[in-house]
Amino acid sequence: MPTTGTLSIEISEPVEWFAMSATFGRALKAKDFLTSRSVSCFIPMKYELLNDGKHGKKRQLVPAINNLLFVHTTRSRIQTLKSEVAYLQYLTRTEGTRRVPIVVPERQMERFITVCNTYNEKLVYLNPDEINLEKGTPVQIIGGPFDGIEGTFV
Repeated sequence: MPTTGTLSIEISEPVEWFAMSATFGRALKAKDFLTSRSVSCFIPMKYELLNDGKHGKKRQLVPAINNLLFVHTTRSRIQTLKSEVAYLQYLTRTEGTRRVPIVVPERQMERFITVCNTYNEKLVYLNPDEINLEKGTPVQIIGGPFDGIEGTFV
């Protein structure tokens, strides 16, 4: 007599980009911890002249925004890892009466990483007075290192 089995359906959690804070300037330390556990992270970086003690000032990459990092993993995985690192916290937004973690959509994060990873010192930044755009106007970059990047003028 044949037996009937039960159908097992595994529901996998989506991998998302969580905006997070690592208090007291420990973003790089948090990134090292997370990458040692095979979790992808991104920290926007910038060049800054720092005194290295021996040779005077030296140009080094440092976090562009203090304490900010983005973590690419599932909600349950980051929750587990957060319990091991007290200084790693979600950045949150208000939704009704609750505070919920900020999650950055994949495509937006890809664009953000592309822009942040361009350390070209010859970039020209335009003053809002120099261009005729209103807040909320959609823009697309054509040519140059940001070719194809789309966004909204703020």
